[in-house]
Amino acid sequence: MNVEISNTSEKPIYQQLFEQISSQIIKGDLKSNYGLPPIRTAAKELRISIITVKKAWEALERQGFIYTITGRGCFVAELTAKEIEDKRDELTHKQMAKDIRYYKELGLSLSEITELVKKHY
Repeated sequence: MNVEISNTSEKPIYQQLFEQISSQIIKGDLKSNYGLPPIRTAAKELRISIITVKKAWEALERQGFIYTITGRGCFVAELTAKEIEDKRDELTHKQMAKDIRYYKELGLSLSEITELVKKHY
């Protein structure tokens, strides 16, 4: 598990954790049944609050990316290729909807948004 936290990001730290770990699961960098570090260990290594890590782990579990075994810890869920694709699509659609709504509020047209995507991709 490779996670980098930015204290200057507008995104909450738990969201940064969620996004990075979920993307590593989707890309296959974290395999099924891989054990995530205990909450206290992750918090200490990342120098963040235990509550923040717990919130990220809970979000990952709610979304079906990980599962918990009481007394043993949290592990990457066994997901089929279809489930991974569905989760990737769901996360992508949610993020794009937020981003596009923001760009529209700024007065950008569809063609301007498309050009920005092409430029930054």
